[in-house]
Amino acid sequence: MGCGGQALQAQSSLLLTPSPALYNLPALQLAQQLCGLSGMDQVFFGSTGAEANEGAIKLARKWGRLHRAGAHEIITFEYGFHGRNLATMAASGKPGWDQLFAPRMEGFAKARLNDLGSVKALLNERTVAIMLEPVQGEAGVRPATPAFLQALRALCDEQGLLLIFDEVQTGCGRLGTLFGFQHFGVRPDILTLGKGLGGGVPISAVLAQAHCSVFEHGDQGGTYAGNPLMCAVSLAVLAQLSQPEFLAQVRSLGQQLRRGLVMLSAQHGLGEVRGAGLLWALELGCDHAPDLVRACRERGLLLNAARPHCLRFMPRLNSTAEEIEQGLGILGAALASQPALGMAA
Repeated sequence: MGCGGQALQAQSSLLLTPSPALYNLPALQLAQQLCGLSGMDQVFFGSTGAEANEGAIKLARKWGRLHRAGAHEIITFEYGFHGRNLATMAASGKPGWDQLFAPRMEGFAKARLNDLGSVKALLNERTVAIMLEPVQGEAGVRPATPAFLQALRALCDEQGLLLIFDEVQTGCGRLGTLFGFQHFGVRPDILTLGKGLGGGVPISAVLAQAHCSVFEHGDQGGTYAGNPLMCAVSLAVLAQLSQPEFLAQVRSLGQQLRRGLVMLSAQHGLGEVRGAGLLWALELGCDHAPDLVRACRERGLLLNAARPHCLRFMPRLNSTAEEIEQGLGILGAALASQPALGMAA
């Protein structure tokens, strides 16, 4: 049993949930740890990444009402992904989603990643924030450039806007730093976390700097928000994730995975390898990614086709070098079984 499982077992004999109307010690300790490690000032907990992103949207809109004469529009990005409730679907730029569950919630203009001009063209007096994933996961592991994120930070400071990073996928060690913004050297005003924050249990968080922490009691809530059972697990997970030697191992394994993918790409005439830490993508040059996912699964390797032409790799952070090598070997065998692959296909 890992550290998270031990924490879950211990906390389950103490207190499961007292209702969010009352404080509990694990939630207070986790909030203190997250603020200390991130440099943020306040934390609100939830259960899912979509819930955290919706909380960030609500926080930005309230801040706009209080400090920008009711400004409420948020600039998000084409092909971005922020969740599956109505607000986060509207914030997402996933093709076709604007037709689902119509009418779509208004207030989200879409810019293009790494194109500052497309962001500036959308600015108006109703704009309150810019929200993005530092690496677009569902789009096929497409990173923002450090220069672009730095330019967004400068633009927000110049225009008096909030910068929101959705790190549901890129936070909690995934890029080889505890938080994705540390990898890029750009600090947001609001940060969302999920997935890896619980190491397998449902917990998420909205973190904010003091100047935009405008929630009052009753503005945000949830039956299981900050429940001690999940917070105790997250404390144990965070204690391991935040160790420098653990993060160094993530970066080392990531480079091993990158080298293996580059070699396989060259051998099979495939395309770009991109990513960081233990989040990578391999472009195939054709729409055979679902076929490869099935071929790998039959051989014992779980992969994800982020796009029809693109494989996404997200090994668990405590993988071993031997497991990475074994996975690359299975992928190589699956590639060899698909003769129609390659850029010229």
